[in-house]
Amino acid sequence: MATTYNNLYLDARRRLREAGVEGAQLEARELVCAAAGKSREQYYRDMALYASDPVEEKLRQLVERRLAGEPVAYLIGEWEFYGLTLTVNRDVLIPRMDTEVLAERAILLARAAGEGARVLDLCAGSGCVGLAVASNVPGCRVVLADLSQAALKTCKQNIRRCDLNARVTCVQADALAPPEAALWDFDVIACNPPYIPTGDIAGLDRSVRDYEPRSALDGGEDGLDFYRAVVSQWGSALRLGGSLLFEVGVGQAADVERLMAEHGFSDVQSSQDTQGIWRVVEGIMKG
Repeated sequence: MATTYNNLYLDARRRLREAGVEGAQLEARELVCAAAGKSREQYYRDMALYASDPVEEKLRQLVERRLAGEPVAYLIGEWEFYGLTLTVNRDVLIPRMDTEVLAERAILLARAAGEGARVLDLCAGSGCVGLAVASNVPGCRVVLADLSQAALKTCKQNIRRCDLNARVTCVQADALAPPEAALWDFDVIACNPPYIPTGDIAGLDRSVRDYEPRSALDGGEDGLDFYRAVVSQWGSALRLGGSLLFEVGVGQAADVERLMAEHGFSDVQSSQDTQGIWRVVEGIMKG
């Protein structure tokens, strides 16, 4: 018996809710759109129309995969971050609302640096932070750096998708090693590194633990390996007066503030996310 798009949505929402999925309403809509190959506008326009059997079957499969723990962002192949719709896949972390604080601080600092500001997004993943900066600061130039070739491939897709080819480039770089000579004179370095302590990974929600790339999560025994490496080695990539900004995990801000102060960064300060968690630590390179 034929079913309308609205009824497909209501059924998917019910199943997700019964399974305890927090964002069941949003996720059900996204999954229906993905199954039908429709934009949200088209979905709202066609809610009263009947869906074809293949669409119904595809939605059933997507809902089953979601109930098995696969994140909705990977199922639909894209996610929104700071007003941009970005391609995401299992090679990159799903952009989080928490990370918008890092993007916001980087945008403000890039604007303050003026025309031609140079910004590095280190451990770029999908490129979400650097692309948010580039799209909100028209005069700046951005480099997206990641060790993973697969992540850089996703970055390149997102640069094209955001139509930012003229001002954003990609480079392979290991945040745990000193920067190559070509990476220097940045006004802003924004870094959202792996910061989960190795021993905590087994206890993460299965949607994160079993699906997101472990290399983008594991920050070493105490979660601070990348902060130590970047503060001690990447200062040379900043111009004098340039800013280094990190996203940090819950309870890590004080340790990262201390590391930055020990390595010659001044005006070290932290910013809270919308949950009141100290989420971004930043400092200025004074020489």
